[in-house]
Amino acid sequence: MIVRIMGEGQVEVADSHFPELNRLDDELLSEMEGGDEDGFRRTLGALLDAVRRLGTPLPDDALEPSELILPAADAALDEVREMLSDDGLIPG
Repeated sequence: MIVRIMGEGQVEVADSHFPELNRLDDELLSEMEGGDEDGFRRTLGALLDAVRRLGTPLPDDALEPSELILPAADAALDEVREMLSDDGLIPG
């Protein structure tokens, strides 16, 4: 799956890594619902770090459609809340 981190670019992440990413996404959703700003920051950073670690960066000149768009590390809680679906940032 092609994942875009806003302000950074795209990475290709194998489907086999999505259980780990979904676990972090569930944690992030819970922290957002509970208004835990510190937990939200920590988990958003961990989620983005995991995508960077597990994914393969695409060249800057690649124009692939992103199947998933994640917020930048410095995104505000309200900005991320607007990006959420019922499943969180990552479907499934």
